[in-house]
Amino acid sequence: MRVRLLAAALAAAGAFAAPAQAQKEIQWWHSMGGALGERVNEIAAGFNASQSDWKVNAIYKGSYPESMTAAIASFRAGSPPHIVQVFEVGTATMMAAKGAVKPVYQLMKEAGEPFDPKNYLAAVAGYYTDTKGNLLSMPFNSSTPVFYVNKDAFKKAGLDPEKAPKTWKEFEADAAKLKAAGQECVYTTSWPSWVHIENFSAWHNLPIGTKSNGFGGLDTRFTVNSPAHVKHVAMLGDFVKKGYFSYAGLGNKGDAKFAGGECAMFTGSSGAQANIKKLDKFPFSVNFLPYHDDIKGAPQNSIIGGATLWVLSQKDKSVYPGIAKFFTYLSSVDVQVKWHEQTGYAPITNAAYDATKSSGFYDQNPGTDVSVRQLNYKKPTANSKGLRFGNFVQGRQVIEEEMEAVFAGKKNAKTAMNDAVKRGNDILIQFQKANK
Repeated sequence: MRVRLLAAALAAAGAFAAPAQAQKEIQWWHSMGGALGERVNEIAAGFNASQSDWKVNAIYKGSYPESMTAAIASFRAGSPPHIVQVFEVGTATMMAAKGAVKPVYQLMKEAGEPFDPKNYLAAVAGYYTDTKGNLLSMPFNSSTPVFYVNKDAFKKAGLDPEKAPKTWKEFEADAAKLKAAGQECVYTTSWPSWVHIENFSAWHNLPIGTKSNGFGGLDTRFTVNSPAHVKHVAMLGDFVKKGYFSYAGLGNKGDAKFAGGECAMFTGSSGAQANIKKLDKFPFSVNFLPYHDDIKGAPQNSIIGGATLWVLSQKDKSVYPGIAKFFTYLSSVDVQVKWHEQTGYAPITNAAYDATKSSGFYDQNPGTDVSVRQLNYKKPTANSKGLRFGNFVQGRQVIEEEMEAVFAGKKNAKTAMNDAVKRGNDILIQFQKANK
């Protein structure tokens, strides 16, 4: 009897000592630094704590272009990450990468995860769908450019801190008063092409290119040398000369100039709010972008920026169900509400927006709903749905180089934007030939 009891005890001990099935790791490459990176790590940790089969490892890989380039290189080398965060201008390039991408709609269907593109904000989902309406990548950090005002700087200049300029005419009048009051940096911007070409176009219902901004085919061409575009860029160049506009450089370099209290007015991503709030140096407001009131139909609606999560094709297919479960978690109401409220990025689902609104968050935190209201201001047109240009990472760079030439006084706006179209079209033609 004792022998049988001892054997049973040893067997039980052996069962408890047997190693648990190891979690499968999912590598998520992203480009979120600072406070945003902290939020990304929280999302990954939350998913990991919610189940025991999968572990998402969030890895910062540098800027958007850097992480996208690294992911493409790793795929070619045969060791791609499972998920990579790609900014919106990389959409056409990722779509053309045949065999490298596992479309999200297929991933979710095969995994049996509940998934309906109609549950996502139309302004977000529409940007990342194919011609049949299938969602190719998972929406994540969707932002839109907004207009920030340093309330203390407005008070000092004798301006109403609760009244941000709505038009560029009003902006110029306020800028003159700020400058006269001794404000060194009156205005700056981040992402010059995204704000002042791409969103300027959508906000004024103007095409940035032919073929519905590239949605209608690869044989698209840029139209950023229209009279309205030239006039707007010329205005910015004139603001530099008058001391109303302090150019910060490419990317999000303007964020720090405003968040640090250096500049009174700023256009940048709605997602910049996380770091501005973290520094907490001054009261600020978030407002609609200024518009030109002499352009009929303006304002229209803005378009998104930010990024989506693309699934790269994997040799080990068994990892796909875990990625699908993570996307379901990522899209859940609680996760999206927290992400939206903490960062300023738009909630990606209608349910998350409704929940945030119902909770009274927008009433208690004025301006936090500006991004969603601006995106949904009017029903999108062919000019304001978004854009889909091949190799637009390079195309945007060309546009920004020509804008910089205007800001530096090296070219007039008409010459610069004509050059931008010529150089940009060469890039589009090369992409078209390579993807016939």
